Amino acid sequence: MADPVPGVRDIFVQANGLRHHLIARGHPGAPVVMLIHGLAGQAHTFDGVAARLARRFHVYCLDVRGRGETQWGPAGGYHADNYVADLEAVREALGLEQMALIGTSMGGMITMNYQPRYPERVTRAVLNDIGPEIDPAGLARIIGYVGHAPEAFADMKAVVKYYRENYGPMLAHLPEEQLAEFARWHVRRSDSGVWVWKMDPAVRSQQPVAPYMAPWDAYNAISCPLLIVRGAQSDVLAGATLARMVEAHPGTASVEVPNVGHAPVLTEPEAAAAVDAFLAPLLER
Repeated sequence: MADPVPGVRDIFVQANGLRHHLIARGHPGAPVVMLIHGLAGQAHTFDGVAARLARRFHVYCLDVRGRGETQWGPAGGYHADNYVADLEAVREALGLEQMALIGTSMGGMITMNYQPRYPERVTRAVLNDIGPEIDPAGLARIIGYVGHAPEAFADMKAVVKYYRENYGPMLAHLPEEQLAEFARWHVRRSDSGVWVWKMDPAVRSQQPVAPYMAPWDAYNAISCPLLIVRGAQSDVLAGATLARMVEAHPGTASVEVPNVGHAPVLTEPEAAAAVDAFLAPLLER
């Protein structure tokens, strides 16, 4: 009989001047997979895919600075280069030699900027509905709902309603109970009894800071095997951009997830099968 998969563990490490939170699953000693969420996300975004991957891998889901249970950083410090430095410091604090990276949206941007700087640390990389070019329509939509989100909610029904209305391309295919489970991790109950975000408000007002490497330069410098996942209805990663990305990286795997926008949650059958097949060679080492 196979050994049971170790349960969910909350881990906190001091890294790059901040206290970072990760959710760990799976067997220590197995190949490591690190999942990194999007702009307004947090580690529990990946609960579904992480639980499946933990049967074979040692899986970490990171709360990026200012989100979830990770400490808030200085205002003005929410940008790609700091996120990359955080990821490297977290890796070092955990004592990980190598890891596969799965990045959704902003997490994919972190992945694109991290791998060229630390190529010896990354075994494989998955970019989930993100590339070196962002469709202007999708960018405007994201800026709109991130920058103008309510500060508080009267109850969890209002939180779920907000996610249903603003995250439709990503969550419309989820049943109500799964949507509620997704939404609840993004908020906490305040002392006054209302529900508030588990995210530094400064993230919403952060002015864009150009990363050290230009987007296409960073992407073209990726040297590990690469999988690109795209929601077939994405307004962030255009189909034409995906085609250019595959052409620029011969051998790159890609998959489009039908009836999903930005971004797949990676439990969709097409996404799950592609991720499983892409990571499988790590188990042969």
